[in-house]
Amino acid sequence: MEKIGFIGLGIMGKPMARNLMKAGYSLVVYNRSPKPVEELVKEDAVKANSAAEVAEEAKIIITMLPDGPDVEQVILGPKGIIDKAKSGSIVIDMSSIAPAVTLHIGEVLHGKGIHFIDAPVSGGEPGAIAGTLSIMVGGDEGIVEEVKPILQKMGKSVIRVGELGAGQTAKLVNQILVAIHIQAMGEAFVLAKKSGVSPTIVFEAIRNGLAGSNILNAKMPLILSRNFKPGFKMKLHQKDLRNALLTARELGLNLPVTTMVQKSLSSLVEKGKGEEDHSGLVHVIEEINNITISK
Repeated sequence: MEKIGFIGLGIMGKPMARNLMKAGYSLVVYNRSPKPVEELVKEDAVKANSAAEVAEEAKIIITMLPDGPDVEQVILGPKGIIDKAKSGSIVIDMSSIAPAVTLHIGEVLHGKGIHFIDAPVSGGEPGAIAGTLSIMVGGDEGIVEEVKPILQKMGKSVIRVGELGAGQTAKLVNQILVAIHIQAMGEAFVLAKKSGVSPTIVFEAIRNGLAGSNILNAKMPLILSRNFKPGFKMKLHQKDLRNALLTARELGLNLPVTTMVQKSLSSLVEKGKGEEDHSGLVHVIEEINNITISK
């Protein structure tokens, strides 16, 4: 099977890379911190010393990085992918970044004959480990079809949303809905707790009705058990809503509820909670009302 380059082996990237290896792909990997590289090398991945070295070894290169500046640096910066990638190579950015940054990178790579698609994901660490991520793809239809079998080894749903940048737009939509839902969960279950009704029983009572959802089922048990170990870090969701609001501003849109939730996330990050799971967004409502949502 074709050799694949993988850059960015964090909470999401490492299990995604592992799933490709389990599917039989040979991987060339690079990461700023060495520990995850060492782990995957023990599982037969090949270590690269730079993003450029990854591009020298593999025609298809996947990036999974925290934000737009990181993606620009790895792809377009010194010792970046662009230095060594051959014409006809395919770069798949699975990070969550602003669509405008995606379009800029794509334009530069296109000038070098390098294909670029955006393929951000939803599903958090559990989805990355299980290979059940939802993958939202933007880019040339033919290139997307060519790499779809690879993406399907990491996700249960691979949907081409449109041209380059459309995947990132879909991810922003996803992140707005998830963040607002978590804040709403905080308000709703604070009401239950203050009323003397068990939040656990309320959760069981409503989860199969119209208010039920994947996010409610995934996050409410964690909130009730006060388990905020990160499956998706609060600081990364703050970054995503920042990108959503920047994009909205470019489009002349006003998103008042997203703006409110972004302020809540920012306040928690400033208090040192940025490394917690984004379900910790309920802390804001709990603190305002001096009530803890628990079993």
